[in-house]
Amino acid sequence: MKGTVHYAKKTSKDGKTVALLTMDNPPVNPLSAGVRAGLDEHTKAALADAAVSAIVVNGANGAFCAGADISEFSGGMKGPSLLDVIAALEASPKPVVAAIDGVSLGGGLEVALGCHWRLASSRAMAGLPEVNLGVLPGAGGTQRVPR
Repeated sequence: MKGTVHYAKKTSKDGKTVALLTMDNPPVNPLSAGVRAGLDEHTKAALADAAVSAIVVNGANGAFCAGADISEFSGGMKGPSLLDVIAALEASPKPVVAAIDGVSLGGGLEVALGCHWRLASSRAMAGLPEVNLGVLPGAGGTQRVPR
């Protein structure tokens, strides 16, 4: 599978531990099957780890996530659905924060909106560009944006 999510635990001086989930699928971290599977797997791992008090989702390569991986459209969906991945983040009993730098578009914005909080750098750009093609956001964006 193309793309991955790196998992790391960071502990502060006061002993609080945060799980860091970093989407990595160059150049702009599209939501390939590997990225979705990594988010799913590592979210479950962070929730099962009693030492982890919060989860931070971010992106490598100077981007949060540019949305769907269109190179996978013709081959059929593999791995967990984006709806299930976002539902797991949103339902987390532990706080989930999206650390957004660079682009957060389409499904990438929907991932960020599924987190409990969002922090954005001055370089962050967010949007649902699929609506310009007459396509509705497919992972809850139309419901979460107004919130």
